[in-house]
Amino acid sequence: MSVIHKSVGALALATVLVGGNAYAADAVKIALIAPLSGAFALQGENHRRHAQLAVEQTNAQGGVLGGKQFELVTLDGQVSPQVSILALQNAIDQGIRYVMQGNASSITFALRDAIEKHNQRNPERAVLLLNAYGNDPALVNERCSFWHFRFDAGVDMKMRALTNYIATQPGIRKVYLINQDYAYGHSWTKEAREMLTASRPDIQIVGDDLHALGKVKDFSPYVAKIMASGADTVMTGNWGNDLALLIKAGKDSGLKADYLTFWANATGSPGGIGDAGIGHVKVVGQWFANVGNVRATGMVDAYRKRFPNSADDILSTTHNSAMAMLVKAMEQARSTEPLQVARALEGMTWLGDTGEVQMRADNHQLIQPLFIASLAKADGKKVKFDAEHTGNGFRVDHRVEGKETAMPTTCKMERP
Repeated sequence: MSVIHKSVGALALATVLVGGNAYAADAVKIALIAPLSGAFALQGENHRRHAQLAVEQTNAQGGVLGGKQFELVTLDGQVSPQVSILALQNAIDQGIRYVMQGNASSITFALRDAIEKHNQRNPERAVLLLNAYGNDPALVNERCSFWHFRFDAGVDMKMRALTNYIATQPGIRKVYLINQDYAYGHSWTKEAREMLTASRPDIQIVGDDLHALGKVKDFSPYVAKIMASGADTVMTGNWGNDLALLIKAGKDSGLKADYLTFWANATGSPGGIGDAGIGHVKVVGQWFANVGNVRATGMVDAYRKRFPNSADDILSTTHNSAMAMLVKAMEQARSTEPLQVARALEGMTWLGDTGEVQMRADNHQLIQPLFIASLAKADGKKVKFDAEHTGNGFRVDHRVEGKETAMPTTCKMERP
């Protein structure tokens, strides 16, 4: 291993997830590449805990293929394409054949391209990419890959759900767009403009800003522009500190606009938003703690029991979907080889927390229900669970069936 690989390898955290027992030599290793340092470390650690719980639960249920266990190896990608590719090589050097990733589509693109090249050159050591949060539509369209499967909804899918909701809200008249300046943020802006025009041509887009990812410490200049524009609604795909700091600056400046978001429920955001967001912040997502069924309640309880000292909460079930469908695919293929597993995943259906989901065979996008929720005070009823122990949680207002979010695809997949 080269010196540069060793520097990344020092950041790897091998995690034993079988009640303290040592792994068998044939354990199925999954590398999680997430930002464990830097501006988005809080989100990366949450990503790690989600994956850890999903793997532990899978192992507790018997693993796969007669008891074979899974082992999670976490690697720090720092939200850097270069560092993430080095982390991927570190995983490959360890013989890991499955990679789980989220937190920035730019990283997903980098890993997708690197895995494509590796698999072409080393078909006997092929690697499969399980995408938990990389939402850029291109990943399941012109940049689709046989070796990539996405378990969250894409920007276009969530935007369709959100703009269909906006079409029913006549009070929304002036919208300001603000997003992070990278692939995901650009896609978000493009989809917002196109779908807003289609669903509500009377709406004015009074501003449109892009800012550096994770670099802005004070959003008050942006808030001043929003206030000057007369916007009644801010639409943003921001996540992490870029969302929490934006809403905090709005609160401090007395901005009265509502926020329509993708990630207001994400790690750190509920605490950063506080009471100022009640009645003013909505979010679209694939799962919420208060969707109101026994399985969702069980997931919340399991997360809080497993990580009692964590300030965050369970955010989504993308990791659980990925693990459950991975096990089902391995059982169907009677193999842990990525090629056979990928073929078994195509077209697969699975009963998730919120209903049946299906992995599209044509572009490897999971089709699942989506929900629109509002920040509200926890009341023990519609808002049974608060978020991050703030006393505020997300009330589910509307359910969008999976078939309503399925988008056309331009994917022309090359299969091995």
